[in-house]
Amino acid sequence: MNEKSACIPSRSAIAAAVLLMVALFLLPRMEAGAAERDFAMPAILPLHEQAVIRDGWLQRRLDIVVPALMRREKVDMWILVAREYMEDPVVRTMLPSTWLSARRRTILVFHDPGSGKPIERLAIARYPVGEVFPSSWQPEQEPDQWRRVAQLVAERDPQRIALNLSQTFPLADGMTDTEMEALQSALGPAYAARVVSGEKLAIGWLETRIAEEMEVYPLISRIANAIIAEGFSERVITPGVTSTTDVQWWYRQRIQQLGLTPWFHPTVALQRRGTVEKSATNMFASNRKAEVIQAGDLLHVDLGIIYLGLATDTQNMAYVLRPGERDAPAELKAGLAEANRLQDILMRNFRVGESGNDLKDRSRRDAQAAGIRANIYSHAVGFHGHGAGPWIGMWDDQAARPAPGDYPVNERTVWAIELNVERDIPAWDGRRVRFMLEEIAYFDGQSVNFLDGRQTAFHLIPRR
Repeated sequence: MNEKSACIPSRSAIAAAVLLMVALFLLPRMEAGAAERDFAMPAILPLHEQAVIRDGWLQRRLDIVVPALMRREKVDMWILVAREYMEDPVVRTMLPSTWLSARRRTILVFHDPGSGKPIERLAIARYPVGEVFPSSWQPEQEPDQWRRVAQLVAERDPQRIALNLSQTFPLADGMTDTEMEALQSALGPAYAARVVSGEKLAIGWLETRIAEEMEVYPLISRIANAIIAEGFSERVITPGVTSTTDVQWWYRQRIQQLGLTPWFHPTVALQRRGTVEKSATNMFASNRKAEVIQAGDLLHVDLGIIYLGLATDTQNMAYVLRPGERDAPAELKAGLAEANRLQDILMRNFRVGESGNDLKDRSRRDAQAAGIRANIYSHAVGFHGHGAGPWIGMWDDQAARPAPGDYPVNERTVWAIELNVERDIPAWDGRRVRFMLEEIAYFDGQSVNFLDGRQTAFHLIPRR
């Protein structure tokens, strides 16, 4: 299958596409009445305009992110190997918009010649990978692809050859045993001895956001929030009729209608006065038993989308008004406010270079001192919903210090500030209620800020 290379868009074309998207995003929000503002849906660009933006980002990322990472890790060659439909997760994020998968065996090579010279990019593949990786293999001259790899390596004589190998992070472990064996055989003992783990290169590439991406990421978060707001309204939910499963599938259908991609099946669950507390496992399960939504229920949604190659992961809560009520009960509102305070505690504790485990432990100590019954389980977001980077707690074991949590927090990263607080609600016969929130935020190295605000009041059904 022959693939024509897509041209690299100019920076002016990228800027024009971004400005159009942002303008289309702001206009309906300014014109919408207060009661409808949460429903205002930013314009979803046609695929070609999306491709212009994404290919421009890719060019910029390859130009600025990869050199910084390779020099930080003192690696002078990085080799990535993927086979068609068996992509290394990192390779998949380096393919231009017209490549939906690798072709046959696709080998990408980065080489740092030193002395401040630009990083060399090569594709040892039948085809050039767009215009960002020119092909450096002519099968008619050298039929053996691995032998060509060995030739290029020998010509450049790298001292440290990074491969995507990791016992801790699946996203950084894209080199399969089969390809590893073939590469080592091709390199020979001398160069095989120079192989090192590219874990920090892979995680760094995936977690680092460039300025151009951050111009648009708030809009992506807004799209997710608009979807949630519409689903948690009388447009979708009729108490006594609509079930939690109905709402889950409405969200799934709505995401598809918009031309977006869900990276997990949405979950919708409820807590109700007079019922036995459900385990956290059941609260987060997408296949839990359907329950018909009733007046007085406290609802929770967990939803994640991908747009322009970037993911969201958002949790909100809603309250179904009883006859005569115009707002949620004060005790429930107090629980939501306490979850907001826990968000503040966690976010002000972010420090560059601190491990995710230490960040979680310090934040939990601060929460305990404030009298908050806290559970923290935040994580990075980016190309993947459960993104590359340190874990900040585990929802099912708050005492654990998992290996991914030992990785340091870095600047220019996006996070799902995911957590919950538990409170005993006297009006619910003392039942313990969970207040679960998850919002997308950016850490610039100094402070953490939400991309599209945060939930500070329940969605009310019906809206008031």
